[in-house]
Amino acid sequence: MPEWNLAISAKAGNTKAMPHPTIHLLWDASHIWGLMAWRALTALGLSIRLTKGQEIAYGLLLGKSEPVREKLLIVPGGNARAKARALGSDGLAAIREFVRCGGNYLGICGGAGLALTGENSLGLCSWSRKPYPDRLQHLASGHVLARLAENPLCPQELQGGEISLPIWWPGRFSPSKTHGVDILACASKRDNDFWLGDLALASMPQAIFGIWQEEYGLDLSSNFLTDMPLVISGQFGEGRYLLSYSHLETPASPHANAWLAFLIAELTKISLHTTVIPAWDLDKAQKRWALDENSRPLHEALQITRKLLELGVAQHLFFRRTPWLWGWRTGLPGAALNALHASLVGLLAVKPSAAAQKAWSAMRCDFTRTLELFAQSAEESLLTSRITSVLGGFLPHAIRHRDLKDRQLAIFGCPRNGGGLVGEMLKVTEELIYLSQPDLSPQADPGFDIH
Repeated sequence: MPEWNLAISAKAGNTKAMPHPTIHLLWDASHIWGLMAWRALTALGLSIRLTKGQEIAYGLLLGKSEPVREKLLIVPGGNARAKARALGSDGLAAIREFVRCGGNYLGICGGAGLALTGENSLGLCSWSRKPYPDRLQHLASGHVLARLAENPLCPQELQGGEISLPIWWPGRFSPSKTHGVDILACASKRDNDFWLGDLALASMPQAIFGIWQEEYGLDLSSNFLTDMPLVISGQFGEGRYLLSYSHLETPASPHANAWLAFLIAELTKISLHTTVIPAWDLDKAQKRWALDENSRPLHEALQITRKLLELGVAQHLFFRRTPWLWGWRTGLPGAALNALHASLVGLLAVKPSAAAQKAWSAMRCDFTRTLELFAQSAEESLLTSRITSVLGGFLPHAIRHRDLKDRQLAIFGCPRNGGGLVGEMLKVTEELIYLSQPDLSPQADPGFDIH
């Protein structure tokens, strides 16, 4: 597996031999969530094929030589609309046909939204996505307490009490009266590490929530979580979909990880020998792209990105939320910097293939120019955000808010739709990761350590 963290101990041989992998992970528009899912599944001892929407459109999932049953397509978090664009109408139709013929679909967060009914969606499930009454509720992240249903897709040992499940800025299901959708888990209330934006609710006196509600009509109680469906499943033709707004692949989240392992074993009939997904410490990942003149821009990009995150912490713009995630003050480009940092760490942690090295030779000059622009402008943008937050009330016309936002978009892109200089660099790093994935035939060099 990739050398994400030396604590991973799943061994080769945990799964049955798969000359043609039965588990595909949609790589498009997934960013940090695709990396996290790939790492988690590899930690469980599984062989994963990173797959692009264009390949699916060309019929990858419906190969004539392989039966569809027990095959699994996993669509991780990320922007559902961007995933739909990457698949195109042919790719969306191919996934529907794959599931209709007996394949299995596991969608997490953005991947769950993609499978719902709506414009540019798969329509595997009759439910649609429910809008939030206000944007504040979409800022929810951390762990929530949830109850599992009595269902064959819910491990018995997790039923009967509240378990802790992670959410990271999720959407919501809009239930309809149609039959055939099973609710596997509903949230009940927030857990201790639940946040709204950069507010850690557990650190605040409980009485303040009632005061804010009474005085200002501001509800920060997280009551919107009560009975909110988190995980659902159903049939589509001969196949099954399983949709989760909980990120079951979150590192070191025991209840979620055990359930993810159980679900994959049930859907694929692959015997797993571990349910542990260890902590993901991005600071400890080793580098398998050797530092030389050719690869220097990639190493420099990682150094620059880390320095920006450290600068943000020093200036009280960012804070270290977990070993794999920096939190950020609302309105700052924390999502973009987290995605770029994780992508650079992930890329340098895998052994580059010949195809990746060839592609890098063609991309290197453009990437280097983009990196130079990023290095020149990103620091200034963050510090301008800082000084504006301090002096904006005293010098309201010194820095125009619109100019600051336009500059931030040009550098970091839109929080939901990406773009900017960061988006250009992500295109390169994610393509190189995709090209570096190992050949999964049993005799192949895995391309990275598996111990």
